[in-house]
Formats: sequence, structure tokens, C-alpha cells
Amino acid sequence: MKKKVLAVFLASAMALGLMACGSSSQAPAAKTSGGSDGLIKVGIINNDPNESGYRTANDSDLKAKFTKENGYDASFAYSLKNDEQIQYAQTFIQDEVDYLLLSAADTAGWDSVLKDAQDAGVKVILFDRTIDADASLYEASIVSDMAKEGQTAVDWLAGQNLSEYNVIHIQGVMGSAAQQGRSGALDTKVAAESNWNIVKQQTAEWNAEKAQQIVQSVIDAGTAFNVIYAENDDMAKGAVAALDAAGISHGVGKDVVVMGFDCNKWALEELLAQNWNYDGQCNPFQASYIDDIIKTLESGGSLSQKTIIMDEKGFDASTITQEDVDNYGI
Repeated sequence: MKKKVLAVFLASAMALGLMACGSSSQAPAAKTSGGSDGLIKVGIINNDPNESGYRTANDSDLKAKFTKENGYDASFAYSLKNDEQIQYAQTFIQDEVDYLLLSAADTAGWDSVLKDAQDAGVKVILFDRTIDADASLYEASIVSDMAKEGQTAVDWLAGQNLSEYNVIHIQGVMGSAAQQGRSGALDTKVAAESNWNIVKQQTAEWNAEKAQQIVQSVIDAGTAFNVIYAENDDMAKGAVAALDAAGISHGVGKDVVVMGFDCNKWALEELLAQNWNYDGQCNPFQASYIDDIIKTLESGGSLSQKTIIMDEKGFDASTITQEDVDNYGI
């Protein structure tokens, strides 16, 4: 990265290879990507790869693409907390990365640090999740349409034509784009329909054990329910564990409709066995899209679109095939 000169008397020191930090009052110097080794320096901020099968696949996809063999010097940082992610972003900016790749834990709070990145000549690319920030602060976003995921799932559920919908709604990490999109469609439907009820709505933070505890608490209270709407597969798995422990049937033609998101292969196999009813796809494979964007920017080209929406679908246990499991399971 090209540095700003603090003062004339530092010129000789710089000639000897010393670096000077820029003054915040100066305009950012033009940035030249790549270090002396020719590698493009990338800082990647993601959610915890142990969060879910989706996140594990997402992290593995990024690590396979952003390697020295592919022309990158990549560093990774992980957190489910927005403030920690922002600190990582500040560190990567100080480390003079060429590109900052971000999957934000929360949609809010990013304007200031992204402005810092812009001032430092660091190009920002969003992946997996959107943020509430001015589009001028990032180069591109490669994301899932979380609101569409939620709407597709709720439309499917409405199509089951239940006489009454008593839903245990297990939410992901509050404030994340995935949680907001998948919760929003259900909340809207419940508000609009007299026979749709939320009997329990609580975050399990993507965690199976927490989801199991939530469902167990509803069972222990003796509250009637017939739908589990879990915002990822791991939480649906935890919910089913509570149902099994209580001897409550679930799946196609059974007492409780079970819904998840992400399309882990093991989850789709549960659909194929008709133990679950629905799973919404969330495509984790974004690295090749990001790589193409970086190559375009490095060559001086312009991007044809600012936002790339991943192609995704929902799967019904009544129609899913083994081919679907093999092709779409992660």
C-alpha cells in the first residue's frame, strides 16, 4: 500500500525502508494492490465456522479459493459479535490489506469503519449478508436474499392449508440479515392471519442445544403447537431432539411440521426420510464470485452489477429426490 508522508524530515528514513502513518486530515493516497511478493492481501471477517454446517461450508470455500497458489495473502478473523468484527476490520485496515471481505454479524454499525477503509484505499466486498450502510462504502456484495428465503418458506407453510398454525419460532442471532429476513416474513404473516399464532419466539443463536431447550420449555408448559419454524438446520435438529424425547411425531403426515434453513446434506436426508417437512436453501459458495470481482477490479475493469444475489430454492419433503440431496446438500 502506498503510504502518506508525514513530514519532509522522514524522507531519508523512508528511503531506508521505514514506513510512516498517514495523517487523518490528508486525502488518501492511491492504492497499489499486492505486496513485494506480488500477492493480493486480503482480510476476511466471517462468523464462527462452528456456528453451523452452512458456515463451515462457507469458510472452507473461502479458504480453498484465497490461497497463495491463487495469488492471495489471506488472513481470517471470526466472531458472532458485531463489535468484535469491527475491531477485526480496524486491525486489517491498519495491516494495510488490499481488500476487506465481510460477512457481518449485524446489519448496523458499519459506516464508520467502512469509511476508514475507504480513506485508507482498502476495497470492501460484502459476502453472505447485507448491511445497513451506504453502497458507496463497498465495491460489491455477493449475498443471499434473506427476505426472499423467509417469504418462500412462509408461502410454502401457508400452502399446507392447516386449520390453525401454532408456531414455535426459533430465531438465529438477533440483528443478523439471516434472522431479520427469515423472521420478517413469518411475523408479517402472523400479524395478517387470525389462525396464525406464535406460541414461542426466541433466539437460540443458531445453536441446536439452545433450540432443544426452547422447545422443551414449550412442551413442559403444556402449550399446544404444530409447527417448528427454525431459522437454521442445527436449531431444527435441536427442536426435533426435544420432540423425540417427548414422543411427539413430526414430519410428513405427523403431528408437527418441521422447517429449517441452509440445506445441510444431513438435513435434506431428513426431508427425504419425511422426518422433516421443509428446508430453505442458503448458498454458501461465494468465493468464486468474490475472486472474479477482485480480478476485474485489479485489471482496471468496472463491475457490471453492484449486488449479486445467490440463486436459491426451497425443498419439500413430499417432492425432494435423492438427486436433490446429492446436488444441493452441503
